[in-house]
Amino acid sequence: MEINHYFQPIDVDWIESLQNSGRKRLGDVIVAHTSSGAMPDPEQFSLAIIGVPEDRGTVTNMGCAQAPDEVRKHLYRLFSHWNQVSICDLGNLKNGHRLEDTYFAFKEVVAELVRNKVIPIVIGGSQDLTYANYLAYENVGRVINIAAIDPMFDLGHDEHELNSQSYLSRIILHQPNFLFNYTNIGYQTYFVDQESQVLMKNLYFDVFRLGNVRANMEEVEPMVRNADILSIDLASIRHSEAPASEQSSPNGFYGEEMCQICRYAGLSDKLTSIGFYELNPSLDHQGQSAFLYAQMIWYFIDGFVNRQHDFPEQDNDDFVKFTLHVEDFDEELLFLKSKKSSRWWMVVGVKDVVSKKYRRHQFVPCSYDDYQAALNQEIPDRWWKVQQKLM
Repeated sequence: MEINHYFQPIDVDWIESLQNSGRKRLGDVIVAHTSSGAMPDPEQFSLAIIGVPEDRGTVTNMGCAQAPDEVRKHLYRLFSHWNQVSICDLGNLKNGHRLEDTYFAFKEVVAELVRNKVIPIVIGGSQDLTYANYLAYENVGRVINIAAIDPMFDLGHDEHELNSQSYLSRIILHQPNFLFNYTNIGYQTYFVDQESQVLMKNLYFDVFRLGNVRANMEEVEPMVRNADILSIDLASIRHSEAPASEQSSPNGFYGEEMCQICRYAGLSDKLTSIGFYELNPSLDHQGQSAFLYAQMIWYFIDGFVNRQHDFPEQDNDDFVKFTLHVEDFDEELLFLKSKKSSRWWMVVGVKDVVSKKYRRHQFVPCSYDDYQAALNQEIPDRWWKVQQKLM
């Protein structure tokens, strides 16, 4: 499928000034779609940057469509420390006549990249584009998990509306449904009504309050490792660190914490697309927010380069197996520890033949703390939730 007609080239002046510096920056490494050359063939690369200058779906953050090029200006200046990475920049997606047309084009592009094992790094634009990102996996025919770093759940109040604060409802209601799990990382309780919290619980989704996450950042790693899509709202970062959103507030993650999360995402063999949304350059202070997003993308690339390729899709000798019996529980718990990375998984058994399409979801990323809980005769929450969905 040809996707080049969906894109317009990016400006070349500031890129050429970097390339003449004689130092190995990302501007020297990234093969960019500029007006002076043809669009690179994404199938020849491992990572593809996509700018989506679309903000018609935002609620209060008009102007975030200008973010892609602002982030690029900082990203291209960062130094490359990797010899074995291939990155292209496809340029900016052309906006459709209607917002739905942009969704369609974005969906088609992401689906084509994922089919060819190319990871799109999406620079938005508003976060409702996560819905179009999700639809791409319907084209691929894959049941997936979504993780969002967001101070709220973006459920909206009207099941018929679709915008940056309601896209999750549209994903949940979409038929056929191919969302296996949704994880919210860092929600702030005063932004979430009680009905939404009950809905998350009833759907067996994983939601984690900001304070609990920040108290143990290492526990974020298995949360992110379980996702196929990671969607990041700039408002999840405290205003003092990243002011460029109408939804920014005094509380949120620190910049270095977000960089750590993005490196976790890069390390995950399961994650196949990531999006950075809701950055409004008109509200930015000396480009601080765009600079932070650029650094987060740098850390994602660094994680990707260091992937261990140890997702346990098949029974092999790369894992140490631990089988535990919990009192008053019929099934034994099986834990796997990777010999390559020392990361942990739980295996949730599935007896129903129809459920074989969920096989990759049987392997649940977890931590050593989950194993310790099982040793103490406690069934980890992660195991219970997956087991309920697979029944």
